[in-house]
Amino acid sequence: MEKINKNGFGITRWEKAADINARLKNLTSKPIHSISEDYLKNEVLPHFDTKCAKSKEITAEAKQYIPGGVQHNLAFNYPFPMCMVKAEGAYLYDIDGNKYYDFLQAGGPTILGSNNENVRKEAIKLINECGPVTGLFHEAELLIAKEINKHMPWVEKFRMLGSGTEAVMGSLRIARIATKKKKIIKMGGAYHGWSDQMVYDLKIGGTRNLTESHGIPSHIFRHTQAVRNNDIQALKGLMATNQLCGGTAAVILEPFGPESGTRPVDLDFAKQVRELCDKYGALLIFDEVVTGFRVGLGGAQGFFGVQPDLTIFGKVVAGGYPAAGGIGGKKKYVDALAGGVATMMKKAYVGGTLAANPLSALAGYLTIKEIEKTDACVKAGKAGDRLTDGLQILIDKYELPFVAYNQGSICHLECTGAMSFDFSSRSFLKSAIGALRAKPEMLRRKVAMEHMGAAYMANGIVTLAGSRLYTSAADTDEVIDGALNRFEDVFKHVVSYGGKEEFFNHK
Repeated sequence: MEKINKNGFGITRWEKAADINARLKNLTSKPIHSISEDYLKNEVLPHFDTKCAKSKEITAEAKQYIPGGVQHNLAFNYPFPMCMVKAEGAYLYDIDGNKYYDFLQAGGPTILGSNNENVRKEAIKLINECGPVTGLFHEAELLIAKEINKHMPWVEKFRMLGSGTEAVMGSLRIARIATKKKKIIKMGGAYHGWSDQMVYDLKIGGTRNLTESHGIPSHIFRHTQAVRNNDIQALKGLMATNQLCGGTAAVILEPFGPESGTRPVDLDFAKQVRELCDKYGALLIFDEVVTGFRVGLGGAQGFFGVQPDLTIFGKVVAGGYPAAGGIGGKKKYVDALAGGVATMMKKAYVGGTLAANPLSALAGYLTIKEIEKTDACVKAGKAGDRLTDGLQILIDKYELPFVAYNQGSICHLECTGAMSFDFSSRSFLKSAIGALRAKPEMLRRKVAMEHMGAAYMANGIVTLAGSRLYTSAADTDEVIDGALNRFEDVFKHVVSYGGKEEFFNHK
């Protein structure tokens, strides 16, 4: 474990990627460990039937009108989704009156805790006076752009958009205009939104466009490439090859590693990528949708001291309010997003009726101000340390192969290692074989998302897919200790399914 001392950041330690990956490899070599069949059938599932009847009823009706019954991927829960009616600080409340420890935090944006009172009061005032959207300029647009620049000086200009997906789309256009090159390189398994050219090599590195890219013509991926995560030599080799046939327009990466650090990277990886981009004339794009204003006011770029050319924003940038997205960076690049009638200067066209609406812009500005005032990133990071340390104590106590680690307030609890599979290869044939070999990964993901996730939920803990937890400034020691007691109630029912994995194929 590498110790770090950086004032103003919510990260006080950094575990080497090799150490985490070794533990994950050990986890995937073990039989599946999950809650026992008796516990699932006799306690977990009956809980949902008896204590969550209103959620069951309303989400059953929703299936008649909504594909899959929910409008958001994060809302899935086995055996059925929970209908939430109240969010407050560290807690969520469902339609049946059940109270939950909230480690989903809406997928990451509510670093202050859910439904922060100070932000909410000003948002209500704005709605009463202006309404949430006018289509014209509002002072909040300037306020948030200046506030971001204050904390991230490398973000000289900022254009607010509706989502991180939209921001990635715009950033790739900028990169190609600026460099006059076409190739975009991402890290294997990374998620950068769901635009056509980015739905490539998702979740399992090396599967390219073979597992998630249905409905997208294959030629769309002609200029999208992926390399094994944290492999600087593989990236160097690909960029050198690209240089012989048109070059690389940009390298895009989550600075802490794909999927919020689920696939960890070395502490100096971002710096090494920056050097390669400079060498080969490519733009470096930091996807800070998760890390921006969560790991610290300076984001991952401030933490690493690495200057990206473009930065993707989302989540915290609107403080948990809708339409959270944006592109920032060096003005010579971001100026390509300028509005107005087209001139002889090439522009990267972006738009959106609700982009930079007064409500979202003001909420984002106020959230950043509140983070600074309350030292929220540091508080959330300390809560993440306490939660992770407590989980590790429980893992050791019950002699489980689970892996727990964190990067400040971004916490990981891997009970199957489903996200650690990687079949990255320059050979398309090997990638195809990797996609076929992903079946064990799908089985392990089913365990994490369904059985373990359901057990957590039944014990009053909301997680992201059963394997990721976001802490917030609202997570006091009392909150964390109470949640750890609930985790222990789950862990004591975990058993090994060695030789009996077929159980999960029928549930």
